[in-house]
Order: sequence, then structure tokens, then C-alpha cells
Amino acid sequence: MKQTLVIGSAVVDVIVNIPHLPKTGEDVHISSQTRSLGGCAYIVSDILRYFGAPYSLCTAVGTGIYGDFVHKKLQERGVPIYVRRPEENGCCYCLVETGGERTFIVDHGIEYTFYEEYLKKIDTETIDSVYVCGLEIEEKTGWNIITYLRKHPTYTIYFAPGARIMEMQSDRMEAMLSLRPILHMNEGESLAFTGEKTVEAAARAIYEKTSNAVIITLGEKGSYCFDGTDHYAPPVPALVKDTIGAGDSHMGSVISARRLGLSFADAIWAANYISSAVVSKAGGLLEKEDFEKAMARMPRQLREKMK
Repeated sequence: MKQTLVIGSAVVDVIVNIPHLPKTGEDVHISSQTRSLGGCAYIVSDILRYFGAPYSLCTAVGTGIYGDFVHKKLQERGVPIYVRRPEENGCCYCLVETGGERTFIVDHGIEYTFYEEYLKKIDTETIDSVYVCGLEIEEKTGWNIITYLRKHPTYTIYFAPGARIMEMQSDRMEAMLSLRPILHMNEGESLAFTGEKTVEAAARAIYEKTSNAVIITLGEKGSYCFDGTDHYAPPVPALVKDTIGAGDSHMGSVISARRLGLSFADAIWAANYISSAVVSKAGGLLEKEDFEKAMARMPRQLREKMK
């Protein structure tokens, strides 16, 4: 089996629990603060690892207190570190309100850059699919990613534009869409980007540009996919701790399920179980026992297909 190249960041999530986002001049006391390994690309790759799907994580690990933290945590989890640069890592301040909704304040460092030389230690002949996040496309080296993808037109591209979809440079977004990626986004992002009033209309508008599957997560309503046909996957009940990593873990699960031969309909259904497990605990990472419990909750027919 060939592998998925996961391009993007591995960062330190500084998770700050607060009653609500403060107003200007307000004094708000936090209830707790923790640090965790995070980053959209890293979380996607971690889910691939749990599913046993072959992958390589292409992320630059820098220096400073955050770079050292990332380096240590990746080593502890047995993740190969292909790139170490003498520039500082940034971090992500995750403000989590009562109820679990999160707001990010991000300091981008070397981890959001991409140069093709980063791939020297990765056997590119074994790659058949790539995951890309919008945050990296928006960055100063974003065109490097687009140029790399253009050199490999046979790759299946999974693209998650992210919450800053409306901030992305229009020429870069159009360039990404021209590569016919499988798009993964949430309901709000899809409606804002297309100007449509329903996810079905939004998905069709994007499909006209990409001729490829469009996956839209719907929070407590489950998830939806349009690949020429409408597919709806029911929600998986969860007591929400926070929503950090929910979309990334859903995306990682979809990629894994597709690698294992599942249809898009079954892939988004399976992914709902994994993202449900993520929101049920603090932070965006699952441990092995969390993943195994999520798999055990899946209907038997889904588990059988993944074997």
C-alpha cells in the first residue's frame, strides 16, 4: 500500500479554559491551563497512525521552548522527524469557553513553512495522496506547496481550507481548487465561501469547480458528503469537553477509511465516531485506549469493512 503525505504543522496547543471570551478591558479568571501537542497536520497524521494507514508527516520542527516541546513529544510518540530548522516554533493559544467552543490565537513559526527540500528523507515514489491545510497555503511559502502538487497530478489531494477560508488569497484558493482536491470543511465555512444558504447547495457549487467529493461536517447534526450523490451520516452522541481537533480528526479518519476501501458514505460515518471521541476529552489528541473505544462503538458492519 502506498502512503499519504501529510504536509503541515505540529505545534504546541496552550489550552486555556475560561468562562467566556473577555470583552475589551474585562478581567477574566481562567479555570485551568495545559499544554499539548497539536496542529492540524499532526492530528490528521496521528489518526492515520491509529488506523494503520501508511503516511509521512512533513513538518518543520524549530527551536525555542515550543520547538523543543514539539520535538520531545514527537519522539515520545515514535514519529520520524525529517526536518529540524534553527528557527523558532510558534504556538496556538486555544481559548476554551464553558460549553466547549474554542477560539484560536496563533503565533506562526517555522512549522507553517514548506520547501520541497523537506522531502529529501521521504520516498516520494511511495506517495499517492496528500493532505494539505489552508493555513499553510496562506503562508509565505504557500505557493511552494501548490507548485509541488502541480508536479504530481496523479496524487489524490485532501484539502481542508479551515476557519480562515475567507482570508485566504483568492489566487491561491483558485489554484488549489483547480487541482481537483477532495474538500473537507464545516458548515459555516461552506456557506460563507459559496454564499449559499444550504450545505447541499454549497457542496454542489464547490463540486462544479473541483469535480470531486465535498465533505461538510455538521457538528451535532452529523456530517454530509456530495460526490455526485448526497450522503448523510448521523451524529454520534458526545458530552463535549472541547472542540479542539474535531475537524482534523474527522479528516484523518476519512483519509484512513478511504485508504481501507470504504465508500465516502461509510467513511464520513466512521469519521463521526472518531471525532465524537475527540470532543469528549480535553485537547485534540486521542490516546490508544480512546481510539479503541471509539472503534468499539462503531456498528459491526463498519468495523468489518475496515479489516
